[in-house]
Amino acid sequence: MAADWLGSLVSINCGPTLGVYQGEVVSVEQSSQTISLRQPFHNGVKCPVPEVTFSAIDIKELKILDITNGNARNSSFATTKVGSAPVAVPKADPRSVEKLNSPQHCSKSHGERHQDIPGQPKAFRRRHNSWSSSSRGANQVTPKKNGVKNGQMKLRDDECFGDAIDDGLDTDFDFEGNLALFDKAAVFSEIDTSRNGARSRGTPQDQTPTRYRHDENILETKPIVYRQITVPQPGAKEYCTDSGLVVPSISYELHQRLLSVAERHGLSLERRLEMTGVCASQMALTLLGGPNRFTPKNLHQRPTVALLCGPHVQGAQGISCGRHLANHEVEVILFLPNFVKMLDSVTSELTLFNKTGGKQVSSIKDLPDTPVDLIINCLDCHENTFMMDQPWYRAAADWANQNRAPVLSLDPPGSGKGQAVEAKWSLSLCLPLPLAEGAGSVYLCDIGIPLQVFQEVGIKYISPFGCKFVIPLHSA
Repeated sequence: MAADWLGSLVSINCGPTLGVYQGEVVSVEQSSQTISLRQPFHNGVKCPVPEVTFSAIDIKELKILDITNGNARNSSFATTKVGSAPVAVPKADPRSVEKLNSPQHCSKSHGERHQDIPGQPKAFRRRHNSWSSSSRGANQVTPKKNGVKNGQMKLRDDECFGDAIDDGLDTDFDFEGNLALFDKAAVFSEIDTSRNGARSRGTPQDQTPTRYRHDENILETKPIVYRQITVPQPGAKEYCTDSGLVVPSISYELHQRLLSVAERHGLSLERRLEMTGVCASQMALTLLGGPNRFTPKNLHQRPTVALLCGPHVQGAQGISCGRHLANHEVEVILFLPNFVKMLDSVTSELTLFNKTGGKQVSSIKDLPDTPVDLIINCLDCHENTFMMDQPWYRAAADWANQNRAPVLSLDPPGSGKGQAVEAKWSLSLCLPLPLAEGAGSVYLCDIGIPLQVFQEVGIKYISPFGCKFVIPLHSA
């Protein structure tokens, strides 16, 4: 009985570890419970050996794909146990070859796809020709239909695609007639009725659905008010921030009154000097390169800053800025002329600056001849304009204009007063004064004046700084 299966194509499932093998049966040994396959395929790939032998212990399931032996062609098969694995053996009652070759039987006896490789048996390729066109490789061939196999293929095609073709497909489609069947007026009337019904259930007629982009906020927000600061005595200019908020300039008299009220409430001159020095030094560090330059690897390239100060409050603000810069490993050269009597604020700031190791000079000749990285101008004073006629002032201004380094003016005076040094940047305090054209790019710093102080001098104020202490201003 074992000889009846010789030459048949079988599929042997050896479990998830060994996989599935297919091939032609060449020998079945009942005594040793083994079966051998010729031209075997392992998981759809042709094996490098011409013959593989399996033991019944390793076989989990055995399926017969094609019976080529004449005696077994009219026989069926069933699954029985040989040892511990199921093995197919012939049954007594015959089955027709059409039943064996039907697509339903193929789908039941075959669960995996296999590649079509040259050298594979034709009957084996014919049983596995149900792949999609995308899975065919360069080495795969098309099954041929010749001989008896052609009749079997024809029989199977008739079962799958044997339905009669509708003769109506030969006639042209009547577009005009079918278009006339579409009643547009009735359809639109139904749409309008549904919309009116939705509105009557509580939807406002003037409300239309809004479509939002991925970066838009779906929550309703109040309209933006760009003029959040109003002053009783506006200056000659107006500025705006990067976000569009309007920042008006104020007169020097209103500026002094604002500082006076703040000092009366506890914001002393020493606090203002410290806050101004911190904000100015942060801006200067950014102009010098910021984190790209101030790293441990660049300690051999310390930037040099020349600080030009006069004997007044603006000079004290510059000395405070120089102290913070020196604490951040900046080489600071402070120019301050010798005076018999100076303001107490200047003297106290100078004492702290000398503790940082910074260099102080009183003559223009001691300033470096080579360009420095940055010049901070604190020569000008809001009150006394006679200093512009002093020899030390003219000499310092000439040195700054001849040096090719950029200039940052700290708390410059308004446009009504002259300014001998042309600046690239200017830093104003709390609210800007109307600056001249030579002031360059205008920046504003927050020195910590409380809101009620602004209200006391008649200024309606909402802070434009956001999360920063120094912001740029643009001419409105």
